[in-house]
Amino acid sequence: MTPVIWSIAGTDSGGGAGLAADQRAADAFGVHLCPVVAAVTAQSTVAVTQVQAVAPELLEAQLQALAADLPPRVIKTGLLGSAANAHVVARWVDRLRERGPVQLVIDPVLRASTGAAFASDELLQVYREQLLPRASVITPNQREAAALLGADAANNVPGLAGALQRLGAQAVVVTGGDAGTPALSLDWLHTPHARGWLSLPRVDSSDNHGTGCTFATSLAAALALGFVAADAAVLAKMATTHALRHARAVGQGAGPVVARPGFGSDPTLLPRLSLDEQPPTGWPERESARTPGVYAIVDSAERVAAVLRAHPTVPTIQLRMKRPPGLDNAAWSERLQRDIELSLRAADAAGATLVVNDHWQLALRAGAQALHLGQEDLLALTPGERAQLQAARDSGVQLGLSSHSLWELCRAAALLPDCIACGPVWPTTTKDMPWLPQGLDNLAWWAHMAPAPVVGIGGILEPAQLQAVAAAGAAGGCVVRGLGDEPAQTLPAWLSAWQAGLAPPGRTAVPALPHPMLPADGTSR
Repeated sequence: MTPVIWSIAGTDSGGGAGLAADQRAADAFGVHLCPVVAAVTAQSTVAVTQVQAVAPELLEAQLQALAADLPPRVIKTGLLGSAANAHVVARWVDRLRERGPVQLVIDPVLRASTGAAFASDELLQVYREQLLPRASVITPNQREAAALLGADAANNVPGLAGALQRLGAQAVVVTGGDAGTPALSLDWLHTPHARGWLSLPRVDSSDNHGTGCTFATSLAAALALGFVAADAAVLAKMATTHALRHARAVGQGAGPVVARPGFGSDPTLLPRLSLDEQPPTGWPERESARTPGVYAIVDSAERVAAVLRAHPTVPTIQLRMKRPPGLDNAAWSERLQRDIELSLRAADAAGATLVVNDHWQLALRAGAQALHLGQEDLLALTPGERAQLQAARDSGVQLGLSSHSLWELCRAAALLPDCIACGPVWPTTTKDMPWLPQGLDNLAWWAHMAPAPVVGIGGILEPAQLQAVAAAGAAGGCVVRGLGDEPAQTLPAWLSAWQAGLAPPGRTAVPALPHPMLPADGTSR
């Protein structure tokens, strides 16, 4: 069934922002939007001349009419018009949450882009005391965030977001590109899963009316489709940038942005996510060779040698060693050093690429030229370690990064890796993880959208699965348990399957949007 969202907001007689923009955004995501009028504005592309809040009784009647027939997965608020209407919204959120999970996205429309003020001190207080504690996500720009907090708008954006989160909002996205370089559009993401600057090259357009409404409704639509807040914010940024690219020049002032389908399959719209609070200052790019093919993952130097004996032409082998229980630090360090050095010698002799997983500093000391890091290891790096890793990359060392979600893909993209892993493609018992299986549809989307070659990993146990991974457009497929005890017996079938998957017929279609990678939020928030 098509997801339903409610937008409780204002009309725009000029057709640019408010419920008009909300409808376009919802249509772009394929969700059904119920437009609930909280305020009526008299405005054009150049000015807002009057704002009239609807009576709380009329707002109540609209919500009552919808509740039984079209209950929402997500409620998005825009211009509410009065403190009384904000109270009505808060009561309805509580009432609906007694029946089941309903998320609340707050776009605190406090001032028009033309300069007209929309919020009284009383309404600001209701936002702080009634709506923020109920919010799943709030999407203010920097000035709105400061106004809600009674703070100086010049305060640092991450600090503003943290303060809003402490007032009760579960997630905060401060929109508008108010920091960093004019070349980039920057939004600060502060969610339970991810924090950092979401960036894309700025679209230089004077027709930008309705961007805030488009972003908030896009985020609400993505939540309704089952995405968690961090991934929903990624999709919202993509949709809003796409809408800016398709803005409509009408009237004498700022024309409206026009949300439409197609944003989810344009690689140029994939944002980048910073590792820390330092805003990015540019949009560097890097070309990566497409080399992985059959990507064998083993856990010892002996297994590396066995794979190379079985088939010396296996192009890529990853050494992924996990510390066994009961081994002390000294013994573990000695084993790691031994296996890395032996594996490097064997790979060099065979002309294969050896990728060392996790233990990157030890690997660099041993002369490794290819590394792989998971996202947790990436986030754990100190500034000094990041500089050391970057220096190694500048000298030619290759880096692969794992990704399981949209925000992790964006974070990986920011580091311009040589390879990005997408997984788990199928359910796997190799690792205990919260992620839903990506399936071939998400893998095809990853391979199409990522700025580096993508390798599929997770649950690839049969050669037919590897063939499907190749047909999805991946540059490589990771084989772990499927190598078995005797790689000499299993590798020929894997190599043949990979080549078969590269044949043109039967290529997996790239979906318009990926499907969610984590279970939908089952909480009331």
